Amino acid sequence: MNDPVDYTPPKIWTWDKANGGKFASTNRPIAGPTHEKDLPVGKHPLQLYSLATPNGVKVTVMLEELLALGHSGAEYDAWLIKINDGDQFGSGFIGANPNSKIPALMDHSTGSKQPVRVFESGAILLYLAEKFGAFLPSGHAARTECLNWLFWQMGSAPYLGGGFGHFYVYAPHKIEYSIDRFAMETKRQLDVLDRQLAENRYIAGDEFTIADMAIHPWYGGVASNLVYKASEFLQTDSYENVNRWTKEIAQRPAVIRGRMVNRISGDPESQLHERHDASDFENRTQDKLQAAE
Repeated sequence: MNDPVDYTPPKIWTWDKANGGKFASTNRPIAGPTHEKDLPVGKHPLQLYSLATPNGVKVTVMLEELLALGHSGAEYDAWLIKINDGDQFGSGFIGANPNSKIPALMDHSTGSKQPVRVFESGAILLYLAEKFGAFLPSGHAARTECLNWLFWQMGSAPYLGGGFGHFYVYAPHKIEYSIDRFAMETKRQLDVLDRQLAENRYIAGDEFTIADMAIHPWYGGVASNLVYKASEFLQTDSYENVNRWTKEIAQRPAVIRGRMVNRISGDPESQLHERHDASDFENRTQDKLQAAE
């Protein structure tokens, strides 16, 4: 390791708006709205406000999987939130999620005067699983194991995303210590998953559950080189069980559809900027034209 450049923290920290690389504009040290903007509301009971990051994909996959099971009450409108444009700091979005992070869900089907807001991707998965009685085992031990892994993901992914991903891909300066530290932790987490999947078809056992939906967009994305393009650096081919699981889930039709929703980057064929009806997957001409501009 190269000798690091010494840094002495100032007595009082001050915010440098330009610090943070590509996503500097998406973070700030204060909460609350920067502008007034109401959220749009479509025709379906569930209104999702999101972007196809790994956290956003969790929820669109869940909704598409519910619809595939025949739960018509899971019909939804998926509205695009462009975080680089600051959409998450609008007053309406902050009303849905005071933490200003995607995804956020508003449920208009409960009969309450006001829709129920649900924020944090893990909370949304659990909310939908309980609402529709799907993808969460009913037995005490199996349910607990599923929730173990759901919360494992919520606690572990920040080391992968805000840690490894930020310093390896997005930081304006490559810092050897930071990349080394978070690469080690990412590989440890992949090893945790690989050992679990050596004994189980899916993360929490023989059933496909919300634990898989939470973990796959992050760790499956790393294993398949879709997230951070770091598979060679991390030698993800060595995690045979993670790769087997990643490929199996990626082939599910609902997962394929869910990955498209609110996607605005990559192959135009993989993008569905907003989803308001199941037929939108077949009628993506306008999205393709916009993506090509």
